[in-house]
Parts: sequence; C-alpha cells; structure tokens
Amino acid sequence: MSDLEVARSATLRPIEEIAAGLGLLPEEVDLRGRHVAKVRPAALDRMAARPAGRSILVTAMTPAPSGEGKTTTAIGLAQALNRIGVRAAVALRQPSLGPVFGTRGGAAGGGRCQVVPLEAMNLHLTGDSHAVSLAQNLAAAFLDNHLARGNALEINPAGIEWPRTIDVNDRALATTTPGGWVACAASETMGILSLARDLPDLRARLGRAVAGTRTDGSPVTMEDLHVAGPMAALLRDALGPNLLQTLEGGPALVHGTSYAHLALGSCSVAADRLGGQLADAVVTESGYGADLGAEKYFDIKCRGSGLVPSAAVLVATVRGVRTHGPENLAKQIENVRLFGVPVIVAVNPFPGNTAADLETVIREALRAGARDALVGHHHARGGEGAVDLARAVWSAAGDGGTGFQLLYPDDLPLAEKVETIARRVYGAAGVDYSPEARGRLAELEQAGFGGLPICVAKTPYSLSHDPALAGRPTGFRLPVRAIRLAAGAGYVTAVAGDVRFMPGLPERPGGEAIDIDAAGEIVGLA
Repeated sequence: MSDLEVARSATLRPIEEIAAGLGLLPEEVDLRGRHVAKVRPAALDRMAARPAGRSILVTAMTPAPSGEGKTTTAIGLAQALNRIGVRAAVALRQPSLGPVFGTRGGAAGGGRCQVVPLEAMNLHLTGDSHAVSLAQNLAAAFLDNHLARGNALEINPAGIEWPRTIDVNDRALATTTPGGWVACAASETMGILSLARDLPDLRARLGRAVAGTRTDGSPVTMEDLHVAGPMAALLRDALGPNLLQTLEGGPALVHGTSYAHLALGSCSVAADRLGGQLADAVVTESGYGADLGAEKYFDIKCRGSGLVPSAAVLVATVRGVRTHGPENLAKQIENVRLFGVPVIVAVNPFPGNTAADLETVIREALRAGARDALVGHHHARGGEGAVDLARAVWSAAGDGGTGFQLLYPDDLPLAEKVETIARRVYGAAGVDYSPEARGRLAELEQAGFGGLPICVAKTPYSLSHDPALAGRPTGFRLPVRAIRLAAGAGYVTAVAGDVRFMPGLPERPGGEAIDIDAAGEIVGLA
C-alpha cells in the first residue's frame, strides 16, 4: 500500500485521549476536528517548572536528494520507546508546502511510521504558516507605509532587510520588491515562532526584529514601527504546538520550521520543551545532515532555550554510503560528538540491500566512534521493528547530557564563529568573504549584535558549499557572499555558495498528482 493508503487504514484515537494521556487539561487543548488539536500557550506556562525528560535528536549523514528517512526513524523510535515502557512523544517540524507541491512531497514519515491524519499534517495543518506569512507581510506593509508617509524614522530605502514571504515555491517573487521574498519556512518570523519559549518571549523577539537601517546606519526595529504588537496578535495562537498522533496512537507534537539549509531546520522550542515536560523522552528531528540541522539545533536552539540533548541518532543508508563514502558517515558522526553527545547510528534498509551491505555500514559506523549501530525495520514493522534501536538509544540517553558543550562561546567575534563552523564541522581550509559580507559583519559587531550565534545557509548535499563535492572534501574554502541579520530570532545568517531563499518549482511539480476524487477525498499526496 502507499503511505496514504496505510495512513487511511489506521484506526485513530480521539485526540482528546492523546491529550489526556499526556497530562494536558481539557481547557489547554483547542480541538481542530476529531484528530487534530492545538495546545494553548497556557499549557507551556503550567509545565514550565516540571523537570524535563530526556531529549533525543535524530539527524543523518549527508543525504541523497530523496533523503535518508529521518522523519520515519524519529517516529519509529518514539513508537518503539513506548513499546519498551518509556513514555515518549515525537516532536517534528511542520511540513512546508513548497516541498509538498515541489519535489520532496510531504513530511509525515512513511510506511508503518507516520503521523496522522496525513492530509492534515502535510496540508497547512492548523494554519501556523499562514499566520507567520501574515505577520511577516504585515511588517513589510507597515515599513512601506512609513516610507510613504514622510519617513519620520529616516529609514534608508537601500538598507531595507525585511522580505515578504509565502509558503509555496515561486521563483518569480525572488527580487520583485525591496527586501525581496523568502520561503515562509526560511523567514525570520518563522524563526521567532520556532525559538520563542512563551508569549512574553515571542512578543519581545518580535519587538527586536530589525526591518532595516536609518540613514545614520542605526537599526530600525519592529517596535520602532509600532508593528510588533499586531504581529504578536496574529501569532498568539500559532505559538501553541499542534497535537496529532502516530500510527500506533502515540503523541506527536508538530510545530515550527523546516529548511535546515537556509534556516533553523528543527521543530520549535515550545514543542520540544512541552514534549520533554509531558513525557519521559521527546524524540526530535533536525533537517538534512548533522553539519546543518544538528549543528544549528545544538548551537542555536539549545543555546538559548536550556534544552540539553541526551543522545543523538544518526540515520545512514547503504545508498548514502555509496554516494558519499564511509568517510562522510565518519565525519557526520564526528560532528555530533564535537558537542559531547553520544551517537547511535540507525541504518535504514531499502529494497535490494544485502545483509553484507548493511553490515558494512554498521562496521564503518562503529569504527568512526558511534556508541552502537543497528539496522532498523521500523518502516516495514512500525515500533516493533525498532525495539532494539530503542533499547540502545535509551541506554545511551541515560549516560548522555552531562557532557554537552557548545561549539563556540557567545563572545567570539562573528567572523571567527563562521570560521569555527567551517573548519571544525565542514572541514574547510578557511572562509572567503565578499567585500559586502565582510563589511556587514563589521557593522553588526559595531551595532552590538556580535554575541549572536551563526546560522549558515548552504547546500545540504555536501559538507561543503558545492553540491558536486561528495564524500568528505578537504582543502576547500567556504565562500560567504552575504550576511543577514535575524535579531528577533536571535542569529546571524551567513550565506555560502549558491542557495535560494525563494526556490522555484521543478519542471514536473509533484503537486500535479494531487487532486480530490468523487467522494471528496484527497488523492496523490505523497
């Protein structure tokens, strides 16, 4: 059966039962139909004083374009942990409609490891992305209106840094207005929503967001434009994580950003904290390879939130090792261990893999320093197929957490932070800045933003900036062509190589197959 057929064959529990099993109160849950709910921000406040359960991050080696199966593994691991008596929740990123209608399809998992209802999960869920788009675009409208009404703040039109956004891929929008357009998942407002701890923190971050600069070079914030309050009103309900369930009836919190090659690439702080406070373990996921999603999870998300990872699961495949070589697997294991986090490698089998192929990946993972490496059969068998993996991960998580460390300190200059990531995580020989990028770094240091962490935007298909460089490239220099400030989200983006913040659709978009049948059911959703 297709994933959609598997999802529709499941008998779902009422979402009230899922919420009650987590310990949520009825007044803390807004029902959005029988099988989807929005957790109210008040629940975050009530749970704030609870001790956190163990946090387990799922990451990967450098992926092939079709991916290595991180979401499926995260769901399967949570299902398996529940089977061995560990109360576990999975926390996932909300799918972006760009990939859903583009080339990658949905992001609800696969096989016997899915978050359901699949249609709701993949098709704008409870509208968080729309609220983000409205808030981002409202700020752009306030900014334009201020310029048209006399420009009392003396904003420099050439210094506008606030783009508009939409949650589909449309290359025609990339440079049509001052500030341009970005995909919703890569917008600063999505970053703010994903990193905010609670409503006061959300409001404060929106106020700090920078729209551009004055003629004297000083920043103009959303507070200065009197738009931070309206943005907060639009995002108030969106701050609460969405509650769904896995195929085996376990809790799934879905919230926050995707696009690890451009932005944070992991689910929200609110979802991770809530899951950890309601369960013994929260299994969370970061996008693409450990050089992108995991590094940002550790250095950006954990830095400001108090989240401490207990263990990491690194997903590998025979196809991935054949494409990038065992040296890539070894480097990505090393990248996680840089942060003092124990690594378990989960080998996802695909049709045609032999026992010898799988054993080779296991052997290479152990040689590279993984604490353990196992083949997972969760795609075909659900949680039952990942019980051994769950036991190994839970054992590692019991020993982990105490050795966690960040890659660089807050007070390291911005340029040296980029250099540290490039050398230690990517294996670069150094960093080359365009004159514009180097000048912008100096401006940000002088303006007081030097203490922020770095979010690198680069290709996900190589450890370097160049997707043609497979394996574990060495000797290359990372070309940083632009620097973008995300003061409200709390990071500085270094743009390396040729990446697009507003991608276009492929020649044959996957969305062409999506339709509704005579009974009103959605078909063709992958």
